Amino acid sequence: MIIALLGLIIMAFILFSTGGDTQTMKYSEVIDYFEQGKVSEFVLNMKNGAMQLTLTEEATQELLEQQPGMTLGGQQTGALGGLWGGSSSGAASDTAKQAVLTYTLPYAGELLDKDNLQRYREIYAEKNGGAELKMDLLPATETPVWLTMLPMLLISVLLMAGFYYFMYKQSGGGGAMNVGRAKVKDQAEQGRKATFKDVAGADEEKEELQEIVEFLKNQTKFNTLGARIPHGVLLVGPPGTGKTLLARACAGEAGVPFYSISGSDFVEMYVGVGASRVRDLFDKAKKTAPCIVFIDEIDAVGRQRGAGLGGGHDEREQTLNQLLVEMDGFGANEGVIVIAATNRADILDKALLRPGRFDRQVYVGLPDIKGREEILKVHTRNKPLAPDVVLKTIAKSTAGFTGADLENLVNEAALLAAKRGRKAITEQDIEEASIKVVAGPEKKSRVVTEREKRLTSYHEAGHAITHYYCETADPVHEISIIPRGAAGGYTMSLPEEDKNYVTKKQMEDNIVTLLGGRVAEKLVLDDISTGASNDLERATAIARSMVMRYGFSERLGPVVYGNEPSETFLGRDLSAGRGYSETVASEIDAEIREMLDEAYEAARVMLSEHIDKLHTVAKALMEREKLSGEEFRILMEGGTLPPLDKDDAPRADAEKAEDEKSSAPRRRVSVHVKEPAVQEPASVQSETPSAEEAPKE
Repeated sequence: MIIALLGLIIMAFILFSTGGDTQTMKYSEVIDYFEQGKVSEFVLNMKNGAMQLTLTEEATQELLEQQPGMTLGGQQTGALGGLWGGSSSGAASDTAKQAVLTYTLPYAGELLDKDNLQRYREIYAEKNGGAELKMDLLPATETPVWLTMLPMLLISVLLMAGFYYFMYKQSGGGGAMNVGRAKVKDQAEQGRKATFKDVAGADEEKEELQEIVEFLKNQTKFNTLGARIPHGVLLVGPPGTGKTLLARACAGEAGVPFYSISGSDFVEMYVGVGASRVRDLFDKAKKTAPCIVFIDEIDAVGRQRGAGLGGGHDEREQTLNQLLVEMDGFGANEGVIVIAATNRADILDKALLRPGRFDRQVYVGLPDIKGREEILKVHTRNKPLAPDVVLKTIAKSTAGFTGADLENLVNEAALLAAKRGRKAITEQDIEEASIKVVAGPEKKSRVVTEREKRLTSYHEAGHAITHYYCETADPVHEISIIPRGAAGGYTMSLPEEDKNYVTKKQMEDNIVTLLGGRVAEKLVLDDISTGASNDLERATAIARSMVMRYGFSERLGPVVYGNEPSETFLGRDLSAGRGYSETVASEIDAEIREMLDEAYEAARVMLSEHIDKLHTVAKALMEREKLSGEEFRILMEGGTLPPLDKDDAPRADAEKAEDEKSSAPRRRVSVHVKEPAVQEPASVQSETPSAEEAPKE
């Protein structure tokens, strides 16, 4: 399209430009040719004044002597140069011996004067032995005005069409004048119809929305009793829990139009666009009522007013004001139900959350073990499963996973099965996919020195043994020193059941298990590495939460200090104070240090008493590079492991041998798969390289 527009502009320049070639001959020179009888014949176009002169042989010879570079094959051009077409009079001349010149007369009247023409004939006849001067006059034909204007009009229309096309694309298909139209998506047009059968693991949430469906299907049932259906339902919950799917299923069950739009689609670069799009959205909804309007991520436009950092006009606030009016203002809004989704309900404006706008708030949390099993059934309906796959077992081992996580887990398992040429998904595929989702893919080609391998083995063994002897710690599921993703090793533990609450003892044991790797390094290697930096970071965060958020400190009492870091709203909390004095801050630091010291001492005593188990597990890790939870329990109970098969043998020594001095130190990182407020998921304590934290010599 751009090339076509450039071509039109160039064509217009050629057609409508008044300039031509550079003038090579003066008007006085043309008159001199006639006065001296050097023109044997000429053709004059009366329309545009273009003249073609044919010189005599003597004049041609003189011209060649004056201009040595000139040849008789071409023409010396004047104002119209190469635009001269040729004479239609049939006047002939020997162009091989006579030069032909072209010129555009500024005023043809003087040359065509009868006296001048007669004098030029006489001069030519006198100098050329009575020969006659030949001339041909092309009459001027009148061209219609519309034909003259046609090229200009055509190019103007094409340029305007190109401009409109670019404005249409720029405004997202709405055109330059439709920038205020709402970018709403209709579920019927997208063909993505869903029902409550597609939603699993959210039975209570579906019951809340079932009333909406019944009202949309049978309004008279509620109107008879004077009941009013909620104007809006706000779905609150972590990402990936199925809030959007619930809204789509609600519309699919009711069989009414469903309009979806994102909160960020309202506000753009133009002032007033947000409010205009809100009005347009509700105008469309009212025309097709009863219907459902779904606003995803409503916190993009529904944040608290007056929280802007600048003092200027806030376009987002105008959009919110219009949304408040449309949801519950003077105008009637019957039959239009607004469903919105967000994971930051704490920053929404209070006027938006009041009854009459969003009458209900439905919390869509993480699914429990039964919900995860139902979700797995939905996602494995069209996937072949091997007989050894038990969905209940998978649901038990995926505590803390959302519906989106489970869908991703099943998809990764299907990809692994297809990669291995299997016709069905096996338990091994799902197990490996679970670890891959948590810690990343294995990197068996990474070179690991014997020194690093020994350090990693004792570090992970320290984590595992503290898990084994802590009463409330989750059982070990797998230990590995094979690099996986960004990690150089990991210890994975899985909860045996869903936990709705976390006790003080559980958090204390969690700190002990995090410090087990550092303690094992100190006991066996008599040195410590940067590998435990993330373990210390997580342990400190847990201790700080125990003191400042949960009131677990006996010295400071059941008092909450400060705000929740994850719920900070910059516009509201920028100038907020921390809420406690410097003396209390010093006591908080001392209490956190005391908790960490006690946990470190508990881990040291635990590993010192079971130092033989530490050596046994570390030796097995160095030999096998990976231990399952069952193999780890056999070693802890004093048993022996069967010999390794060829397929399970460690990597070749050639891949691991490298000069120890050339290898960078590695640090271990402890990461949780998920971190819900009241439910602990599977955890991974891993080792990753860190050149930044390497000790300097």
